[in-house]
Amino acid sequence: MKQTLSLKLGQTLTMTPQLQQAIRLLQLSTLDLQQEIQQTLESNPMLEFDEEEPTPDGNEIPEPAAEANSEPQTDDTESDLSETMAVTDNESIPEDLPVDTSWDDIYQPAAVAAPQGEDQDWSFDRNSIGESLQDHLLWQLNLTPMSQTDYLIATAIIDAIDSDGMLTVTIEDITESLNTDGAGEVEEPDTDQPLIEIDEVVAVLKRIQQFDPVGIAARDLGECLALQLRALAEDTPWRKEAIALVIEHLDLLAARNFNALKRSTRLEEADLASVVALIQSLNPRPGSSITSEVPEYIVPDVVVFKDNGRWVVELNSEATPRIKINETYASLVKRADSSAQNTYLKDNLQEARWFLKSLQSRHETLLKVATRIVEHQRGFLEYGEEAMKPLVLHDIAEAVEMHESTISRVTSRKYIHTPKGIFELKYFFSSHVSTNTGGEVSSTAIRALIRKLTADENPRKPLSDNKIAAILAEQNIKVARRTVAKYRESLAIPPSNERKRLI
Repeated sequence: MKQTLSLKLGQTLTMTPQLQQAIRLLQLSTLDLQQEIQQTLESNPMLEFDEEEPTPDGNEIPEPAAEANSEPQTDDTESDLSETMAVTDNESIPEDLPVDTSWDDIYQPAAVAAPQGEDQDWSFDRNSIGESLQDHLLWQLNLTPMSQTDYLIATAIIDAIDSDGMLTVTIEDITESLNTDGAGEVEEPDTDQPLIEIDEVVAVLKRIQQFDPVGIAARDLGECLALQLRALAEDTPWRKEAIALVIEHLDLLAARNFNALKRSTRLEEADLASVVALIQSLNPRPGSSITSEVPEYIVPDVVVFKDNGRWVVELNSEATPRIKINETYASLVKRADSSAQNTYLKDNLQEARWFLKSLQSRHETLLKVATRIVEHQRGFLEYGEEAMKPLVLHDIAEAVEMHESTISRVTSRKYIHTPKGIFELKYFFSSHVSTNTGGEVSSTAIRALIRKLTADENPRKPLSDNKIAAILAEQNIKVARRTVAKYRESLAIPPSNERKRLI
């Protein structure tokens, strides 16, 4: 084959390091961006925190505001305070205290103020964030006097409790595991170790079921609800009837078969409604009140508020730390010097400028996209979800003259604070459903309508999916029954047979 040379003309997109950095910063969330900035500050000496707070006039920083109801100190107060400090500094602990003298006679402890108000009952809640349910139960177990065998059984029971507070294994399984693994650790001097009986495990289980939270270590839902009902005061209305119902007829209550319940319990409809209301006030998952998960707080990237009748969109200045170039180090860079030290400073200065430019580009793009979204969804800010308009990425991309992929990066994991709450920017994008009049309705608005219809329905005769579709059709919204079912399930709304109530 003969080799030849030829010229071709074409266009290619080259991803420079600066462009790659800008794209990467654009798709970072607020938390990830803060970590990225911190790492850059640690690696680049040319960057530093900008600790100067912006002020209205740009020159003076206002003094900290004084607390309400505070009075200025007088000269007498200052002199008394200085004398007190002097006395305190000159005091020293005596080397030898008299035998009949106590520590409190010389050094009075600081008084602890009691809670204000009529209710003086102090509540010490030891449950803190990060404590698991097993830790909470073991803490109570260590405060409960019992034999070593019972302690071994209780530990096995606690290990078998799931995060909802339910016992996940049978009593027989626990007994068998203890007799094969842990029974040899029980101290029984001069005798052989006897096997643990099922009755012993049941007895220890009854003691654990008295622990906090109420209803813990139940073997099924009926027992969990019964434990919580027995913990109520004996004079609680309908307590006895509720206990009998959850033990004997819980399956009928789960199926919403109220006619069979009235026949089985021999209660009138109003009385049965009171019993069911008492049961519904209980917690079917008592272990969920003790969680080891640390809550994650959302810091909004954008804030929108109404000022003089117009909606204003601003970036949240507290979302990202303010950084700047260190002028002292930047002044050390010499243009004509090619030494290793000067080259190092030049490279870091150039990287710092690129980083600041990428941050600025990110902020401008985010503000531009958020402003367009607010302009398009002004009805949502005024009237709520029912006024949400259909919106796709292509609409915003055309408005800001950017690619859809850029809009997707900007709106992912970015949050906006509105008078209606904090939402992800992705929340404002939704598909549309055609109307009989030729218009379009957002799927978010349809979900809001379904939620409103089910909230206002007659609890005796809840609306079926077909009925909801018919009501929406009367409002010129063409939605199929299966679409209503899909939206209803996405809202965690149960079907009509499970929403039926007595009252």
